[in-house]
Amino acid sequence: MRQVNLGIIGGGTVGGGVYQAVGRNGALMASRLGIGLRVVGMAVRDLKKKRAVVIPRSILTTDWAAVVNNPKVDLVVELMGGTTIARQVVLAALRLGKPVVTANKALLSAHGEELFEAAQRHGTNLYYEASVAGGIPIIKVLREGLIGNRITRLYGIVNGTCNYILTRMKQEGADFADVLADAQRLGYAETPPDLDIDGHDAAHKIGILASLAHGFWVNPKKIYVEGIRSVSAQDIAIASHLGYTIKLLGIVKRAASARSIQVSVYPSLVPNSHVLASVNGVFNAVYVRGDVVGDTLYYGRGAGQDATASAVLSDLADAALDLKCGTRSRIPPFVPHERDGDVSPIAEVCCRYYLRLSVVDRPGTLAKIAAILAEAKIGISSVVQPENRDGDSVPLILMTHDATNAAMSKALAKIAKLNVVKAAPVMVRVENFE
Repeated sequence: MRQVNLGIIGGGTVGGGVYQAVGRNGALMASRLGIGLRVVGMAVRDLKKKRAVVIPRSILTTDWAAVVNNPKVDLVVELMGGTTIARQVVLAALRLGKPVVTANKALLSAHGEELFEAAQRHGTNLYYEASVAGGIPIIKVLREGLIGNRITRLYGIVNGTCNYILTRMKQEGADFADVLADAQRLGYAETPPDLDIDGHDAAHKIGILASLAHGFWVNPKKIYVEGIRSVSAQDIAIASHLGYTIKLLGIVKRAASARSIQVSVYPSLVPNSHVLASVNGVFNAVYVRGDVVGDTLYYGRGAGQDATASAVLSDLADAALDLKCGTRSRIPPFVPHERDGDVSPIAEVCCRYYLRLSVVDRPGTLAKIAAILAEAKIGISSVVQPENRDGDSVPLILMTHDATNAAMSKALAKIAKLNVVKAAPVMVRVENFE
C-alpha cells in the first residue's frame, strides 16, 4: 500500500487534534483510499509544553524548516496560525513542489492570491477546507459539488462566537456584555474577543468564499465589516416581535453591476420563516444559491478541535489521492475566471432597514422624521411605538422599503440632528433572501 508521510507545523489544539484523528481513523482512511497516512514530523514552539494529546518526542522539533525540507515528508500541514511565519512555511513547501493543507483563514485572506499562484507555478496544490466553517465541507462544495453552477447568492453564519452570543441574547433576553463575559468563561470567546465580535473572523472566511464562488480574488480591504457590539437586547426583542431574528451574516451576492458583487459582514434581520433564523448556538451554516441547483444549505459545527480536524482529514485524503495518481493539481485551489470582477462599496448596496429612534412623544415628531426619509426617497413600510418610556423619551421603530446605504446614511445623519430625537439612531439591515 502506498504510504504518504505528513509533516505538521503547529502542535496546538488543531495540530494535536489532527495527529489524534490520523491515529484514530488512519486505518479506516487507508481502507477507503488505498493509501496509508503517517505523521513523521511535527514542529512546535515549545517542546516542554504539556499537551492534551500525547505526541511522541521523537517526531517533535522546534525547527519548522527541518520538517518542510525533510525529504521523507510528502505533504505539509500548516496549523500554526498567524500570517508571517505561516506564510514562509507554506511558500517554502510549495517551492519544493510539496502540496500543503492549511486551516489558516487569516493567511488565505491576506496572502491567498500569492499562495495560489505559487502552487500553480511549482506544479503542486494548496488545500484549505478547514479554513472556513470547520466541519462543514463548504470549500469542496464550491470547488467541486457546484462546479457547474454560477453562484448567485451566498449567506453565511460563519462565526460561532457571535452566533452563540446572539442566540443567548434572544433566548434569555440578556444583555450583550453579560453574555460575552459568560462566553469567555466557557471558552466560546477569546480574550480579547475583538476578532470575533467585531466581524473580522467572519470577514476572513466570507472573503475566501466570495473569491472561490466568483472567480476573482477579493481584496479584504474592500469587504464592509460591522460586528455585533451595537446589538442590544431591546433590538433583539423588538425584532422577534416583528417576526425576525438578528444574525451576523456574511453576504455575497450580485450587485446591480453585472461584474460587481456585494461582499459584506454585518448584523441582519432574518425572517423567522427562513432556515438561517433557526441556526443557534455555536453552529455555523452556509446558504448557497446556484443558477442550476437552486437553494442549498450546509450546516454543522464551525470550530473546535474535532470539527477542524475532520476538515483537515478531508484535505489529506484529496492530497494523498492526487499524489497517488500523479495529478498534483487535479482541481486547482483557485481558478480566476472573472478577472474584471470587483466588490461594490457598501454605499451602493440596496436593502430594507430596521430603525430604532429615541424620540420626544409629541405631535409632529413622526412627520419630521418621515419628511427626511421622503426627501431621501426612502419609503416607510411600518411603524411601531412600544409603550415603554425612558424618561422623557419613547422608542419609535420604523421598517423601511429598499434604499441604498448611501441614502440611508445621509437621512440618518439629518434625523440625528432633529431636536425631537434624543439618542443616536440605531439601524440594522433587513435581508429578504429574494
